Amino acid sequence: MRTAYRVETVRRAERELMARVPEGALMQRAAAGLAAACADLLGRVYGRRIVLLVGSGDNGGDALYAGARLARRGAGVTAVLLAPERTHAAGLAALRRAGGHTVAPAGAEAVVRRADLVLDGIVGIGGKGGLRPDAASLAAIVAAARAAVVAVDLPSGVDADTGEVHGSAIRADLTVTFGTHKPGLLVDPAREYAGSVRLVDIGLGGELPAEPELAALQHADVADLLPVPGGESDKYRRGVVGIAAGSARYPGAAVLAVAGALRGGAGAVRYVGPAGDAVVARFPETLVSDQGPRQAGRVQAWVVGPGAGDDAQTVAEVLTADVPVLIDADGLRLADADAVRGRTAPTLMTPHAGEAAALLGVAREEVEGSRLRSARELAARYRATVLLKGSTTLVADAGGTGVVRVNATGTAWLATAGSGDVLSGLAGSLLAAGLSALDAGSVGAYLHGLAGRFAADGAPVGAHDVAAAVAGAWRDVRA
Repeated sequence: MRTAYRVETVRRAERELMARVPEGALMQRAAAGLAAACADLLGRVYGRRIVLLVGSGDNGGDALYAGARLARRGAGVTAVLLAPERTHAAGLAALRRAGGHTVAPAGAEAVVRRADLVLDGIVGIGGKGGLRPDAASLAAIVAAARAAVVAVDLPSGVDADTGEVHGSAIRADLTVTFGTHKPGLLVDPAREYAGSVRLVDIGLGGELPAEPELAALQHADVADLLPVPGGESDKYRRGVVGIAAGSARYPGAAVLAVAGALRGGAGAVRYVGPAGDAVVARFPETLVSDQGPRQAGRVQAWVVGPGAGDDAQTVAEVLTADVPVLIDADGLRLADADAVRGRTAPTLMTPHAGEAAALLGVAREEVEGSRLRSARELAARYRATVLLKGSTTLVADAGGTGVVRVNATGTAWLATAGSGDVLSGLAGSLLAAGLSALDAGSVGAYLHGLAGRFAADGAPVGAHDVAAAVAGAWRDVRA
């Protein structure tokens, strides 16, 4: 599992570690890892032209020491000093001893244009509120150049704690981060600026608390959570999920939600709604009822809302159930907020940015620009676990406190009609199997993302292709 910690937590851990190691040891560890990453990216160091963008903090010191290491291997290294009077003195001396040179910001464009690699050490993890004008000018110069860009700890101009980006920021091909991931490296929009991320161990592990700010599940974590039937399993022990979805206008939503539930491992699926004929035609194993949720038979979880149109009565009825409930799509619009907050069984809400914005009463752009804060706020406001879909899918536990899960498997090919309906059925089946709302949302998003990758393989796909690929994603995780 990849974990990310807030700046305050990282700073505290660094102070505790620095009190026990020789002065400058952490910076030297960081610089060594940074130089090694740059060398790997370049392939050959000797004769390469490297430009360092150096700010006034320790971030600039890391860049200078790394630049000195690369200069000793035969690279031509030039440092652009944004604040010469406040530049890290020991790092600058090391660069000059190694044969490196310095220029003022006025000379940056000429050297960046000829560079093979630019090392961004302008602003460190403490940066807030976007870049100042002089740094923003450098970001524009770098964006127009052909050089590979490596960010030191995180790209300058992004918020390390929130992933928000205010104004100009450096776009990196690679970010080399130290000690632990920072939330902004895992959450969009900042994640898009980070490029690939490489973590350098500087010894912080023992100083960091057990609970991070963010966690990203990996294959082994998901494999441990997957509900796998045993010898004594039957369809009821595996979990029965109810799907209340679809309408005369949107029968396909019901079909896709049922598909996701069946592919997600449900022992049985009970369908309630007006699209029964379409569902049975595609999935004859589905148990169909036209008597409403209360008369559908026993289930271990409900999914309500995909393609439901204006069927507020069904949504209200499902919310009274004493089993876990997943609310999606039209269900989010139709659900009474007090009814959601008043539930005692787990609730999982799965909005995209537009739906989240409507629930919060803000513009969609605000949600997209502050995804972590929006997911937490929704979870707190509705006392429900919230799966915020999008370029990075976040899962915030009920109440908005504690660790937020971020999914790393998504692909832009999943931005297709009906894909969210598949995810709803898939996550609903995991709820029915007994996973918590946080785990069901996290594992569902992980498998859904993998399925999207497998189905697309670089080409356009439809939601039905994604549903069909879920089994392959399941096998891949367990392999």
